[in-house]
Amino acid sequence: SEVVEALEEGGIHYVFIGGIASGGLGRPRSTHDIDVFVKPEENELTLRALAKRGFTTEKTDPNWLYKAFKEDVLVDVIFKSKGEIYLDTEMYHRMITAEFHGKQLRLVAPEDLIIIKAVAHSELTPGHWHDALALLSHANLDWDYLIRRARRAPRRVLSLLLYAQSSDIWVPNSIIHDL
Repeated sequence: SEVVEALEEGGIHYVFIGGIASGGLGRPRSTHDIDVFVKPEENELTLRALAKRGFTTEKTDPNWLYKAFKEDVLVDVIFKSKGEIYLDTEMYHRMITAEFHGKQLRLVAPEDLIIIKAVAHSELTPGHWHDALALLSHANLDWDYLIRRARRAPRRVLSLLLYAQSSDIWVPNSIIHDL
């Protein structure tokens, strides 16, 4: 809640991604940090807003990630996801508000999270794939939007959707053909 208050007071355009969004939209799972996705031009503003609330901040990797720490809270301030994915205006306007552990939070739309997870998946981070499958199983998806946004990583998203079908998760055949 202190993170949300800092971001709101700072006038930051943000959405939660990572474990919070996966838990709020797909499958409940534990998370050890708070992943907040911000516009690249607001990354410094985000650090200042968190520092104002007593967080220690660091510019971990100026290409995509800053961090903020306070007591047992770790915040990853992400401003570029793998695959050159940014919080753009369209993604921001499609965010949804959902409950996570009793709090109403701004979460990235499930379609965008599926794409982020499909692109970020690697041998070292297999949980991204499973989070994306859970989203396909549970979220009410705008398939046209998913296809349009998947143009950033069509093979990754197509692989995920084919795998989902092979696991008896409903994905329309027309979506497979369009991709």
